[in-house]
Amino acid sequence: MKDQAGRRRVRRLAIGTAVVLALAGMNGPWLYRFGTEKYHQYQINRPEYKADNGHWEIVDFPEEYRQNTIHAALLRTGKVLLVAGSGNNQENFDAKKFDTRIWDPVKGTIKKVPTPTDLFCTGHTQLANGNLLIAGGTKRYEKLKGDVTKAGGLMIVHNENPDEPITLPAGTKFTGKENGKTFVSKDPVLVPRAKKVFDKVTGEFLRNDPGLGRIYVEAQKSGSEYETGTEDNYRVHGLSGTDARNTYGIAQKLALDKKDFQGIRDAYEFDPVAEKYIKVDPMKEARWYPTLTTLSDGKILSVSGLDDIGQLVPGKNEVYDPETKKWTYTDKVRQFPTYPALFLMQNGKIFYSGSNAGYGPDDVGRDPGVWDVETNKFTKLPGLSDPDRLETSATVLLPPAQDEKYMVIGGGGVGESKLSSAKTRIVDLKADSPKFVDGPSLDKGTRYPSASVLPDDSVLVSGGSEDYRGRGDSNILEARIYDPSSGSFDQVADPLVGRNYHSGSVLLPDGRVMFFGSDSLYADKANTKPGKFEQRIEIYTPPYLYQGSRPSLSKGTETIEHGESGTFTSQHASSIKKVRLIRPSAATHVTDVDQRSIALDFTTEGDKVTVTMPENKNLVQAGWYMLFAVDDQGVPSEAQWVRVP
Repeated sequence: MKDQAGRRRVRRLAIGTAVVLALAGMNGPWLYRFGTEKYHQYQINRPEYKADNGHWEIVDFPEEYRQNTIHAALLRTGKVLLVAGSGNNQENFDAKKFDTRIWDPVKGTIKKVPTPTDLFCTGHTQLANGNLLIAGGTKRYEKLKGDVTKAGGLMIVHNENPDEPITLPAGTKFTGKENGKTFVSKDPVLVPRAKKVFDKVTGEFLRNDPGLGRIYVEAQKSGSEYETGTEDNYRVHGLSGTDARNTYGIAQKLALDKKDFQGIRDAYEFDPVAEKYIKVDPMKEARWYPTLTTLSDGKILSVSGLDDIGQLVPGKNEVYDPETKKWTYTDKVRQFPTYPALFLMQNGKIFYSGSNAGYGPDDVGRDPGVWDVETNKFTKLPGLSDPDRLETSATVLLPPAQDEKYMVIGGGGVGESKLSSAKTRIVDLKADSPKFVDGPSLDKGTRYPSASVLPDDSVLVSGGSEDYRGRGDSNILEARIYDPSSGSFDQVADPLVGRNYHSGSVLLPDGRVMFFGSDSLYADKANTKPGKFEQRIEIYTPPYLYQGSRPSLSKGTETIEHGESGTFTSQHASSIKKVRLIRPSAATHVTDVDQRSIALDFTTEGDKVTVTMPENKNLVQAGWYMLFAVDDQGVPSEAQWVRVP
């Protein structure tokens, strides 16, 4: 059916283009340009075309409400939280101009929300109470080599006192014993007490393992003469007595090299009813580009990110307890690149697809697999094609979620590589020996593709670019809908706006999909004009909303326990063929580990639709969901909000 529709669509476009070309031949280049655009607008707005291809439209906010949206999340109120922070704009960062907007797609209203700190490149996920947990962000913007004027880098502070930790304030000076050069700390650091080590057999005391603190330091003055080339021990100024004897610094090369972004420890819950940020306890580690993923017990795992000295967090992962609002470290260490795509499986383990959004070594934490967080056992999954092109790829849990099949879409080489992949790869985690197999290919190698699950069990894949951050005018103005039942793509209407780095998509309660962001390096093919952040929001209306009237679904049981049932009213109950429970998105950098579509068992009687919630709490995590009823024509109702406690 879909392939036939695709052939019909291509034929209509070909005929239309031929007519315009014929007119152009008779009337010259001006009429060609005018006629082509006019005919194109006529063509894409025809009801028949929309019914096959869907339709795109731009939501252009008034100038005073525009921002560089980096993060977007659908709130349980049906509104969309749009977070920019400083918006990848250092002038905003320096001026402490941090932005958040709330947009109501039904009323079309938008308002500004006070933003407490720079939530640029933060992590976020939906909580069981309907709040959005937001953790991490930006402490310092990167400095490229050539812009760095003061030598600096990582200082490891050692404390050999087993009885007391020590705190060093910001501005503490460190002087090298060999090089004689002095460096100054940018922040305070708490160095834990040393650990006493005893022989496991005899109980005899062996040694003290010093407590370690990490801090970023800079030279007191500018200039290359203050760089160091080798490791040195550093005396800590301002200490006396036993503190002076027990505390010292060790640093490797302190240089004028590029300095990466630095993260923050701050964490907040965003309350969608009060529409404000609520501060909670900070994370143990500063993180920039972290991923937040719900665990089996409802707590939230925070993984990866660049720390407060601009280095990849060394595998120190931590968990947020929504009850106590506090963070604790996991027992074991495991490192991933930044923004790793981590999903809770039905058995309580974590699936890592290999997708990520950037920073980290090319040989650490890049292999896909299944991670048991409790034991720290990691089982690699074989068969992934283009394994060196997973950075900036997208991963989606294919609907329905019960099937536990994932698709990895596109991607590119590590860093600013020109390599990109046109592959899609699918893994069935319910198979006896799970392994990746190739799905249908994209038209081009694609970095930054956005993927959104739709209520009819299809997946919309759109946008991206062939090269890093749209370099060389390489944005891809194409969209496809994937049908998991047939395993095929169907090309649909082309988006109007190019989307690459800092972009994403969110399914709305009315069944449409919102797209945001894009941050091209350059604005031309020759890479001579600086790019401009794409502030326009774009909405895609899928073909199913042009098939005639949609089934009704009235508000019913608002709270449904696992294994229990709830009843809703529909004037079209007899035509309902499936019911889907879809978790609202929290998307950034084409990473959205929240979205999932769960098939619900249901019965109908008269105008009543009774649905039953699955018992598995890993499949249906506690929280708020959109409930869609889909009729025999594949048309979804508008969603009703349901809470699963």
